[in-house]
Amino acid sequence: MAYLAPIHRPSSVRHALKARLLNPDEESLVVAKANRLEIYSQNEDGLLLRHTRTLYGKVTMLAKLQFAQSPTEHLFVGTDLYMYFTLSWDPENQQLHTQKTYVDQADKTSRDSQTQDRCLVDPTGQYMALQLFDGIVTILPLISKGKKKQPSEALALGEPVPVRIAEFFIRSSAFLYPRPTDVQPRMAILYADNNERICLSLKVLDYSPGGAGDPGSASLGSQSNRDDLQLGASHVIPVPEPSYGLLILAETSITYIGDSRGESLTEPLRNAAIFVAWAHIDSQRWLLADDTGRLYLLMLILEEDKVKGWKLDVLGMTSRVTTLVYLGNGLVFVGSHQGDSQVVRIQKQGIQVLQNLTNVAPILDFTVMDMGNRGEKHSNEYSSGQARIVTGSGAFQDGSLRSIRSGVGMEEQGLLGDMENILDLFPLSSKGAQNQADILAATFANETRVFQFSADGEVEEMEELMGLSLTEGSLYISNIPTNHLLQATHTQVRILDLESGMVTAEWSAQDAHTITVASANDNRLVICIGGSEALALDLNQSLRISARRKFSEEGQIACMHVPSVCPGICITGFWQSSSVMIMNVDSLETIQRISMSEDGVAVPRSIILTQLIPEEPPTLLVAMANGEIVTFSMDTKSHALSAGKATILGTQGATFKTLPRSDGMSSVFAICEHTSLIYGFEGRIIYAAITAEDASCVCPFNAEAYPDAVAIATPRDLRIALADTERTTHVQTLKFGETVRRVAYSPQLKAFGIGTIYRDIEDGYEIVKSYFKLADEVMFKELDTFALNEDELVESCIRAVLRDGSDKLVERFVVGTAYMDYEGQDVVRGRILVFATGPERRLKLVSKLTVLGACRALGVIDGNIVAALVKTVVIYGLNSPELTKLATYRTSTAPIALSISGNQIAIADLMKSVSVISYTRPTTPGSSHTLSETARHFQTVWATAVAHVDNHTWLESDAEGNLMVLRQNVGGITPDDQRQLQTISEIRLGEMVNKIQRVEVESSSNAVVMPRAFMGTVEGSIYLFALITPSKQDLLMRLQQAIASRVQSPGNVPFNTYRGFRNAIRQSEEPYRFVDGELIEKFLDCSSSLQESICEEVGAKVDVEEMRTMVEGLRRIH
Repeated sequence: MAYLAPIHRPSSVRHALKARLLNPDEESLVVAKANRLEIYSQNEDGLLLRHTRTLYGKVTMLAKLQFAQSPTEHLFVGTDLYMYFTLSWDPENQQLHTQKTYVDQADKTSRDSQTQDRCLVDPTGQYMALQLFDGIVTILPLISKGKKKQPSEALALGEPVPVRIAEFFIRSSAFLYPRPTDVQPRMAILYADNNERICLSLKVLDYSPGGAGDPGSASLGSQSNRDDLQLGASHVIPVPEPSYGLLILAETSITYIGDSRGESLTEPLRNAAIFVAWAHIDSQRWLLADDTGRLYLLMLILEEDKVKGWKLDVLGMTSRVTTLVYLGNGLVFVGSHQGDSQVVRIQKQGIQVLQNLTNVAPILDFTVMDMGNRGEKHSNEYSSGQARIVTGSGAFQDGSLRSIRSGVGMEEQGLLGDMENILDLFPLSSKGAQNQADILAATFANETRVFQFSADGEVEEMEELMGLSLTEGSLYISNIPTNHLLQATHTQVRILDLESGMVTAEWSAQDAHTITVASANDNRLVICIGGSEALALDLNQSLRISARRKFSEEGQIACMHVPSVCPGICITGFWQSSSVMIMNVDSLETIQRISMSEDGVAVPRSIILTQLIPEEPPTLLVAMANGEIVTFSMDTKSHALSAGKATILGTQGATFKTLPRSDGMSSVFAICEHTSLIYGFEGRIIYAAITAEDASCVCPFNAEAYPDAVAIATPRDLRIALADTERTTHVQTLKFGETVRRVAYSPQLKAFGIGTIYRDIEDGYEIVKSYFKLADEVMFKELDTFALNEDELVESCIRAVLRDGSDKLVERFVVGTAYMDYEGQDVVRGRILVFATGPERRLKLVSKLTVLGACRALGVIDGNIVAALVKTVVIYGLNSPELTKLATYRTSTAPIALSISGNQIAIADLMKSVSVISYTRPTTPGSSHTLSETARHFQTVWATAVAHVDNHTWLESDAEGNLMVLRQNVGGITPDDQRQLQTISEIRLGEMVNKIQRVEVESSSNAVVMPRAFMGTVEGSIYLFALITPSKQDLLMRLQQAIASRVQSPGNVPFNTYRGFRNAIRQSEEPYRFVDGELIEKFLDCSSSLQESICEEVGAKVDVEEMRTMVEGLRRIH
């Protein structure tokens, strides 16, 4: 059985509108992202997310409706399941409320619309028109208030009435604004006829309401027709009063047509453009957008309410637009499928981008970078967030690499200024308060600077403060009991009175020795002198030396920590011995010594002992110089260490700082090249990536103006920020300005191999070029570029370890290409290119092969290249500079994806699902390499991706948004039975998957699910696929059924209908042996009584607390 959970939710915006949804006096922006609705309000900085809700269906239509009985506007939502429903806002519960339950408009006898689903609203608010099928327009009357209408009926749509029309292949349509003399609504339809002429038809809607139980009748009669429009005509824009009529946007002209006398005015464009969206501003102005990202302002020129011409101005460049919404006051929402959605402001000099809403759609390819699992003794918890997914996202000028990590976000609250080379930060209180700070001390190599914060957030840098020594760098500063300050510098230690600033105790280093390390709790300060001698100073007895110890065998001290949770000890790390020593803080005598590295290469660089998990022993964290984080549980009485575990954060040593939490526990901020927050959650230690990756030092800063904040120093500046309370998904972007078609990652080179496609318009002609590039892993800096031939495009790219003419294995990048234009049967249609890279990280073409088919996919088996060509899968051996054909296999149609495991190759076929072939090497002299089919899925499935997920088990996705788990029937009775791939699980995802990549994750023995693969979709989603542990399969299936029957979705769409397998051939009533993790996690949002009811139905002797714990564990894995 299979489990599905979202890691990154869909981000592509295809529909948006503004409506008075939340408040009758305030307009909100409603955005549809695949199966999610997001509601935003406006503020000075752009948009603020107010509400989000998941729907059971991908949104294909979105409109707003105003009913006489409602003070706010309603939403009309149509989905890809041919269902529509209406929603309103419930201010009491702060939720979307279903006003009209879903209506199913599916019609198996009609042909789906060849363009797109549309919903049109009559400007008078009396009718809606739906265009779901070719040749059919469905009319929906908006019920108005009447004497015999109930209040609920007055806020609903009437019964749908289908009307047949002669127009097919509709490009655009719209209701026209009515003149005062108009009685019936009129509709303009722009379409292509059977002779491929572009025509315009004006129709008049005639609707007659029916009696009791009768939906009524309607017709669309033709008023006028034109067939002389340009071939590039794409959009109809209705023009309101005073001029009325409509505009037709074409590639080379814009035409105005009057709706009464049929007069027309056509003027050519200065430069050709393919318009993709428009937005209404007022009666004379519209915003237009073309497919290159240009934003235009179109203004009609009127004389006595008659159109005399128009003016078109270019405002600037945005992301490639899918939908435009004019928000008012010069603000525009740019919704995009191929790039980031934006909020822009129209200015005299152009446009200003105020806000970017990150969008990773469409995900064309991705690779998984795992920072852990370097050795058997190491572990990198799957839920740690250290694994990074790098996607090739967007298209053309919006193309980019996106680094996606699950982690903790930081929200900047204030910037103190540009300050370089800050070494450490310390929070202080001028009033002696232990938990609230009003002073921030920043230490540098030769000075200490202090900043005082007022209650309202004003900041002032102080030249002197409370007697602190500011002319030298500080190693340690803190408040201590009895209303005093403790400061340790490289030369001295001082205790200062807060009120007078007088020095009450002082200790200075002698004989030119310097203090290198200092750490303290409320009673003891331990310092390191000269690198190899430790001194314990009593803070309650005027810095009296209570103990002194010189280390000779252990070597120099690398780090030191005097904990507060276990105040009787001091923990020290050493350079030469690579060990950690626990000592009595009063006598500095050894309690325990732990060797951290057998070879002495890994050195402890930072140590902290803190309480991460409630009701558990404190946790000792040791950061090693090689990037490991080693954790132990410490017994507070015996100080014995247990449960040692190593996790890798990166390649360099981390620096720790403790951050207190509101529940009395602490989190640990680990600063390294992959800065992370380490915290406890339900008995586990979680390593969460944090967005402050450029942090050099940090400290808690709970000020009155910035409660629960942290101070963060970077190599450039100092700022105040708030950290998220839980891990979320964070995206970093590297703009390429080209389509990132393929991505491959080399851990050895620490670099990406990237196949890109560049597109531009020069002198009215489209220029397309393709490249293979090498880019650095960390800086994303381009290292080298190889230009492909003219009209040649990148199709596939992998990093491979190959046999180069012998048993010697070498690392190579392999690129498959295709040519855009070709004629004849024997011409070259693609190439296979093999690149070597040396220590200088430059590309060197070592082998190339021309092929007669486009190379759609590549793989590696037994050190050889597997290439998926048109109708053929071929294995090539590399013998530089030659590629030798070793074996071939003929596919049904066109192979588009490969998944290789052992000697088996799973082939995703364009039309014929999945077949599995076995590769056999020659065993005797004279024998040959062979490929033989061992299994096949005997169904028609338009496959898009495939991945091996278990023994004899594969995960397949299709072009209609379904997922199938296929298992070979190896226990079949006959050979034909054994060749069959049987469907053991299936579900409708609702999004097309572009790539599935298997992940190797070691699961614990009591894990509920076992992660097996990531999936990237066209809508920008990333999903986790997992297999359910056999002992939990029945429990999760029962839980899914119980939640689905109790938790309603907007529109009251049934869960089973939404998730049931559906394609052109068959339709299932429910998902089969597949569990939707997003639905399972809704258990945590249910009330206590509802949770009890669900558990009672599930049975299986599981109480509410156990169920809650299990579901919380499932939520953490993604």
